[in-house]
Amino acid sequence: MVRWTYRASFLLLLMVAVCTFATAQGSKTIIIRILDSKTGRPMVATAYMVRIDHQSVVHGDWVTQNEDGSAVLTVPDFASSVSIRASYQNAMEVYVNCDAEKLKDVPGDLWYTVSNIMSRGIVTSNGCGKPKDVAKIAVPAAEPGKIVLFVRQRNWREQSLD
Repeated sequence: MVRWTYRASFLLLLMVAVCTFATAQGSKTIIIRILDSKTGRPMVATAYMVRIDHQSVVHGDWVTQNEDGSAVLTVPDFASSVSIRASYQNAMEVYVNCDAEKLKDVPGDLWYTVSNIMSRGIVTSNGCGKPKDVAKIAVPAAEPGKIVLFVRQRNWREQSLD
């Protein structure tokens, strides 16, 4: 009887350990900064829309806003690509990512490789402004684990298309 109790206890403990290990997932932390495409100054988003691996599910709850306007994005270890969109006006309007300006004919979101962000960092191009104005803006250096997005608010023409 005592042997059976020890075996049952051991098996129960082993099952709990295996289940805990199987459900545990690692994660990667990415710092997001959004900058105004006209001035290069940091902007504060009201919310973020994050998608991974070309899936349709939006994960706004994976982002935590910092006081300085930057944000911390936590993605699962298995994520290979990420799409990041920021919103303003109480999350009613979405900023235009300026690296997408040159790709107006390409439908859908832009995807950034998580391994590139983690190893080198990404600073997106600023395709929203005039070249002479963009040249005046100080572009930050890419740092591992960080992504910098140049954005602008939608203009009246873009808003009227909705």
